[in-house]
Amino acid sequence: MKIRIAPSLMCSDFRNLEAEVKLFERNGLELLHFDMMDGHFVPNLMLGPGIVKAVSAMTSLTPDVHMMVKNPEHFLPALALAGKRPLISVHVELGRKVEGLVRAIRAQDGRPAVAISPQTPIQALAPLLPTVEMVLVMAVRPGHAGQEMLPGAIERIAELKELTARLGVAPMIEVDGNTTFENIRRMAAAGADVIVAGTSCLYRKGVPLEAALDELIGFAASL
Repeated sequence: MKIRIAPSLMCSDFRNLEAEVKLFERNGLELLHFDMMDGHFVPNLMLGPGIVKAVSAMTSLTPDVHMMVKNPEHFLPALALAGKRPLISVHVELGRKVEGLVRAIRAQDGRPAVAISPQTPIQALAPLLPTVEMVLVMAVRPGHAGQEMLPGAIERIAELKELTARLGVAPMIEVDGNTTFENIRRMAAAGADVIVAGTSCLYRKGVPLEAALDELIGFAASL
């Protein structure tokens, strides 16, 4: 597939979580996306380190942890998942502490990544791009599922792709927010490598998960 699919476990049916994870594994996916929220950086609470550890023990898939938290340093030790090498995204909006967080993630055998909210200029990522393995571009405001994509989101992906080329680096570009089939097509064309699959494309109301996954994989393969 030209573009990778990272199912958003925030949208999953927790009563059948292991069955869902095994379904993703059987179908050749590589990533599982965890939205970690502390009620401070964003107003919601969701998916703490305990859930990440429990799910990681079920599967060989790579945890992709988006830390929407005010103080990631408090939670990083609990995300030291032996042998799993999780991708861990911290927000560029946290300012000067981000460089230290990137080093801390790498020191505990994680794969550092950085996330950026819609209101933050893409150029703010420039100093961090040589040090991270992935950039998570939010196409909606962080903290809630089911939002519409904000104007300019596609252009921001293209701007980031151009910036990485100019700097001679190639972190993966992941996009989260309103990843409908049509938006995925536009995101991929702009330079996205990974899409977070939530209620817009995978966990669709009234569509069995297996059927939705088959359709999404087929669509991704056609891009």
